[in-house]
Amino acid sequence: MAHRLHPVEPGFLDTAAVRHVFARDVTASPERVYRALAEDVPGWPTWFSAVTLARPFDDGARREVRLRGGVRSLETILVAKEPEVYAYRVDVTNAPGARALLEEWRLAPSGTGTRVQWTFAADGTLPFRLVLAAARPGLGRAFRDAVTALDRRLAR
Repeated sequence: MAHRLHPVEPGFLDTAAVRHVFARDVTASPERVYRALAEDVPGWPTWFSAVTLARPFDDGARREVRLRGGVRSLETILVAKEPEVYAYRVDVTNAPGARALLEEWRLAPSGTGTRVQWTFAADGTLPFRLVLAAARPGLGRAFRDAVTALDRRLAR
């Protein structure tokens, strides 16, 4: 059953009960990475294997996202500052125990490419927080694989 989460703002990144930060360098420019994140939302499943559907609506201010395993979310874009930051919060999800969730993609020039940093910030019931803590290695692997696939896709 879907439920509404707390409407957190970007400051939640600093106060969340669970906070995972992952970073990786890619060869693509910050502008190209940003466009893939913020403007080609339907393209996410082609490089982020956990995502089965990503669909913008409300003129790009919101998104519907579906993940492998059946998790569904409705999200609001909070920050879209090209080519530096793309952040969104989950407003509604069917993930049990979630109370608040915010993700931020931060992009910075690195050599001739881009440093991609993904912050996953969440709060929820104790079982939800424990699952997310245990899921850190898997989330890191998913991020690494996704960003590597995105970089390959952008190189074509």
